[in-house]
Amino acid sequence: MSDIPGDLKFLKSHEWARLEDNGTVTVGISDHAQSALGDLVYVELPSVGDTIEAGNGAAVVESVKAASDVYAPVSGTVIAVNESLSDKPETINQDAYGEGWMFVLKPSNTAELDELLTPDDYAEQLDTE
Repeated sequence: MSDIPGDLKFLKSHEWARLEDNGTVTVGISDHAQSALGDLVYVELPSVGDTIEAGNGAAVVESVKAASDVYAPVSGTVIAVNESLSDKPETINQDAYGEGWMFVLKPSNTAELDELLTPDDYAEQLDTE
């Protein structure tokens, strides 16, 4: 079982969200998700300026095994994307909670974060899968 950082919130579909000090939300996929997908070969990121609704597909990750949608944990406007993933999608495999972040949202409703899983709840979900 991988270490789950305590400052993150999770969707049941294995995306993570980190509320930053400046009020933005950084989004990625969990270590469990990247491990289940295997070696990532392609990442399709949203565009800066896109408005995304919580629970809707915002990005796509492709591995040698499968393609998978990445869902937005909160609603908001995309203000940054991790461009380096275009050339090095494997960064997500190597550092899912750090350099493997995917995009940053300016949330339209931070209360949506309260509806996400805590690290303990997420770990419990992984135990039952």
